[in-house]
Amino acid sequence: MTFTPTKPTFASAKDYLNPEEIQKINAYWRAANYLSVGQIYLYDNPLLKEPLKLEHIKPRLLGHWGTTPGLNFIYIHLNRVIKAQDLNVIYIAGPGHGGPGLVANTYLEGTYSEYYPNIAQDEAGMKKLFKQFSFPGGIPSHVAPETPGSIHEGGELGYALSHAYGAAFDNPDLIVATVVGDGEAETGALAASWHSNKFLNPVIDGAVLPILHLNGYKIANPTVLARLSHEELESLLIGYGYKPYFVEGSDPADMHNLMAKTLDTVIAEIKEIQTDARQNGFTKRRQWPMIVLRSPKGWTGPKEVDGKKTEGSWRSHQVPFADLAGNPDHIKLLEDWMKSYKPEELFDENGTFLPELAELAPKGTRRMGDNPHANGGILLKALKMPDFRNYAVEVNQPGKITAESVRQMGNFLRDVIKLNPRNFRLMGPDETASNRLSSVFEVTERVWTAEIIPEDIHLSSQGRVMEILSEHTCQGWLEGYLLTGRHGFFSCYEAFIHIIDSMFNQHAKWLKTTSQEIPWRRPIASLNYLLTSHVWRQDHNGFSHQDPGFIDHVVNKKSEIIRVYLPPDANTLLSVTDHCLRSRNYVNVIVAGKQPELQYLDLDAAIKHCTAGIGIWEWASNDKGSEPDVVMACAGDVPTLETLAAVDLLRQYFPQLKVRVINVVDLMTLQPETEHPHGLSDKDFDSIFTTDKPIIFAYHGYPWLIHRLTYRRTNHKNLHVRGYKEEGTTTTPFDMVVLNDLDRFHLVADVIDRVSHLGYTAAYVKQEIRDKLIEHKHYVTKYGEDLPEIRDWIWPY
Repeated sequence: MTFTPTKPTFASAKDYLNPEEIQKINAYWRAANYLSVGQIYLYDNPLLKEPLKLEHIKPRLLGHWGTTPGLNFIYIHLNRVIKAQDLNVIYIAGPGHGGPGLVANTYLEGTYSEYYPNIAQDEAGMKKLFKQFSFPGGIPSHVAPETPGSIHEGGELGYALSHAYGAAFDNPDLIVATVVGDGEAETGALAASWHSNKFLNPVIDGAVLPILHLNGYKIANPTVLARLSHEELESLLIGYGYKPYFVEGSDPADMHNLMAKTLDTVIAEIKEIQTDARQNGFTKRRQWPMIVLRSPKGWTGPKEVDGKKTEGSWRSHQVPFADLAGNPDHIKLLEDWMKSYKPEELFDENGTFLPELAELAPKGTRRMGDNPHANGGILLKALKMPDFRNYAVEVNQPGKITAESVRQMGNFLRDVIKLNPRNFRLMGPDETASNRLSSVFEVTERVWTAEIIPEDIHLSSQGRVMEILSEHTCQGWLEGYLLTGRHGFFSCYEAFIHIIDSMFNQHAKWLKTTSQEIPWRRPIASLNYLLTSHVWRQDHNGFSHQDPGFIDHVVNKKSEIIRVYLPPDANTLLSVTDHCLRSRNYVNVIVAGKQPELQYLDLDAAIKHCTAGIGIWEWASNDKGSEPDVVMACAGDVPTLETLAAVDLLRQYFPQLKVRVINVVDLMTLQPETEHPHGLSDKDFDSIFTTDKPIIFAYHGYPWLIHRLTYRRTNHKNLHVRGYKEEGTTTTPFDMVVLNDLDRFHLVADVIDRVSHLGYTAAYVKQEIRDKLIEHKHYVTKYGEDLPEIRDWIWPY
């Protein structure tokens, strides 16, 4: 199938609306602009019933005006088409600090006061609305979780479009109107997300209506897209696969006519695309409409301030003028600006929005501030879950057999997809098969609505696996999908999940705010990561692909939100995966290798171990009934292997040595219970780790994190951690652990150095260990593989 773009349309719309319609729409827009300016500036006197004075103005002026009138303009016009055609629409505001506009519009439509009854639709409520904005104890300056109707944190740029498509997938009746700021459009994340239209199937998905808002400037610089010629911009957007309609100008009447006609046209095109596909089946990728809105930055604001151009320039980006205490002329300028919106024509004596204007907004859940898709927990349905026990590896004896743990997980996810064909998706940047999850292709395909040729495999317009080589886009899709009430999983190479560090930050902050501070926000499905192809098994990719630091980044966030799991084998991985898919309002990070590895726990033991999150492996220990001489702890699949192999050596070298083996699945159990809900009490921690015995801890990631999690524990002074220390290359699996001193021989040496009673008798053992490491180095450089005794090792007891 081929894609043939049609010529984009320039809309011409003189007299499209009648004068009364224009008058009312413009009045509504004036009201939203008035409320927006009031939020930025006013502390009191919300209706300007008395001359404006310095004491009516906030001492600290925070917020952004430049993008706000454009956002307000779009909102009222969306209201018109929603009401006229009974549309199901949510609004995503990409420009970073358009908070005043979205708050103003949800207040005018009544939603804001319903969610926050103390902010009533009267003069007293308006005063509170103004005061709370960017004020201690109030609300942020950007569109945030506190804003009804939002699924998109406006505090960081680049994710609006990917969030929008994530919301539209599997929501066939939903239109996601998405304003893309021209500053935001310069980000790499946004640039890649334009291609999301190649993954949208009009049969089963909703529609995304991108509205590229060109107002010309960022904080001080011009924006790239605003300075392109019309022809160049048009060609760029057509190249992305869109049919752009241009709404350009500054005269309100002309712009209202033009925007109304344009919206009616693009909604009709969206319906035509969907109707054709739903009646005749998906046959080819269509050219989806979008809008380019070019309007002055700071539209309707002061034309000049202190003799310098303001409206239509970068000077209106934030607060167009400040220093009201030092410049009384600015107080008069602010009063004249606010009075230019004629609030007496918009609100009655009590500060209530006039009914003839309020009726322009949709009703009930058709209001964009009250659309249930923007509070996805309302719509969330629990997954139909297969029994993970059915996918278990049979383990009769620990450490005797090998299996690919992630492949077993793939079998489980395959049937999750099969049981949940419209509310679960698997995301990842071109790595599903590489990460051993390919069994999902037994029941589904990769989503693809662009051209398919005979050589392609596992591509379909109705697939449930979403792959694009942009971690940003995958993350944005999944966030949008989760925030609108669905479930999913993100599979990624461990080293490159760092690409979305900042996006993870924003989502974790969203979850923290919604779960702890906003009771009307219902819990959503957790954001689940599988990080595989990890640091210890990058045999062919080498140093560039070796970085376990995402865990460190994650644990910086609030303990109520984040969970980190390091299952050592298939059955623990299955138990953890089942738990994560059932959880709500968390970010779950699972780290598991995809290569064949030894299996340790039968299913019953795995469930018990994962439930506790940490435990003594009695079968690997020999200290029962006595005090251990040393504690050997491990977290992660490769560290577990090396720890057990070290214990085997210790038993051979020092048969009388009492060794306790502890495995950690849930990393957060290491923190005190006062710091994390999963943390062990000090009493339990001391019981397991002892209060005075040496602890040798083999850890998957950077060693300092274990110290950070345990520094308050009684026995921290005796804790010695081995982990990744930024040594890597293209080499054998065992050589990787040797390079980082995490191997079995170094662990044995650590025990010798820290168990004092071994004393001088251990000198010969240390020499043998040294010789073994030399032998290993010579062998791998000659043969290119590990020593047979290393690669064939199994637990011998």
